[in-house]
Amino acid sequence: MTSTQPPQGQATINRKVFIGSLSGSAIEWFDFFLYATAAAIVFDRFFFPSDDPLVSLMLSYVSLSLTFFIRPFGGVIFAHIGDKIGRKKTLVITLSLMGGATVAIGLLPTFDQVGLLAPVLLVLCRIIQGLAIGGEWGGALLLAYEYAPENRRGLFGSVPQMGITIGMLLATLAFAAVSSLPTAMFESWGWRLPFIASIVLVLVGLWIRSGLAETPAFQAAKESGDVAKLPIGETLRYHWRSVLVAIGAKVIETAPFYIFATFVVSYATGILDFERSMVLNAVSAGALVSTIMIPIMGRLSDTTGRPVLFITGTVLIGLFAAPFFMLLGMHMNWALYAAVIIGLGIFWPPVTATIGTLTSEIFSTRVRYTGVTLGYQVGAALAGGTAPLIATWLLSQYNNSWVPIAIYLIALAVVSIVAVACAGPVRRLESKRLLELGITYDVAQANAVAKQERVDAQS
Repeated sequence: MTSTQPPQGQATINRKVFIGSLSGSAIEWFDFFLYATAAAIVFDRFFFPSDDPLVSLMLSYVSLSLTFFIRPFGGVIFAHIGDKIGRKKTLVITLSLMGGATVAIGLLPTFDQVGLLAPVLLVLCRIIQGLAIGGEWGGALLLAYEYAPENRRGLFGSVPQMGITIGMLLATLAFAAVSSLPTAMFESWGWRLPFIASIVLVLVGLWIRSGLAETPAFQAAKESGDVAKLPIGETLRYHWRSVLVAIGAKVIETAPFYIFATFVVSYATGILDFERSMVLNAVSAGALVSTIMIPIMGRLSDTTGRPVLFITGTVLIGLFAAPFFMLLGMHMNWALYAAVIIGLGIFWPPVTATIGTLTSEIFSTRVRYTGVTLGYQVGAALAGGTAPLIATWLLSQYNNSWVPIAIYLIALAVVSIVAVACAGPVRRLESKRLLELGITYDVAQANAVAKQERVDAQS
């Protein structure tokens, strides 16, 4: 895929794309993870109080997981807009929605103040967040991927994934800071500060994205008239196998993340009696290491091949499922840090750094936004927000034993390995079928398929 910009300005363009994709992604995920962190330590008492703390925590996690089933709807809506009118406009809409919902959460009354209206309003705000993040990821990914030089697509495709860990890092640090307040102050107004203050980051993100042009790939498709009339219909009719591959790949990228970064907070503080600030600091350290490792893994995938690196990371996550909980069970601060840093910072990055580019290479430009978003968000719904809920339920059913949770992670690893192993054959089958039907299959995508096949064969 070639850019319409002059060669001498390519470095500047690349810089703008990096900043635009990364900043917006990081801000949206910061808003998203504020809720995830608060769900583990605040919302159970303030919005879902009950006589049984476990029930309150489960209800809090239900509100967290519920929106993961909303994300696919947001993905379909905004992917349709993205494949019809462009990536840039869609990203401005999603960032605005996310910012507004996050600030509103910081201003909500609690259950003690307005009763059942409090959790209803909280869930409503979370649904808006889910719709926004459902469309954000695909747009941020394609903004980077469709601008990327041919030999740097792995690196560029990893940029939005850096936004995930940066957003989580900022959210965790924000809650760690307000958690240092006296308990009365934290519970009264301190927990609200990160939500309200996020409006500043949203405004910065909108300003940065306003300076970006539409991607060259979408511009070329629009000028040639190669734009799908109904992207979701074409995707489900001709690319359903690729969507299944993307869903299968996503489950091992999302469930371990929420186990290593979200569930660990309630598990380590509630079951193992670690200090909340210690656990949040460990998660921050893991997120920092992961942020550094993601672009390294993305660049490595440009030489080793995406499937090889993805499957390697998946195997490592599966093998680490039991040692993760064994380290936590040592009740030592260094072991807590080791568990989170190894899981989140070392073994997870090879998977998350490659998933965006790997799935983008399956779909043609005309339905790429819809295809990658649908696979990603359905996979997130099945194994993302549900992971802390499932893990909490397994603990309650098996006398606080972590063994079923480890088995659950290993099973997801097997699913993802099978899915990614099928990616190459599925891609070739569907591209051949489209050409036989006379449906345009863009040249850039065909070249990417051929190149990846050569890399796969060498690996």
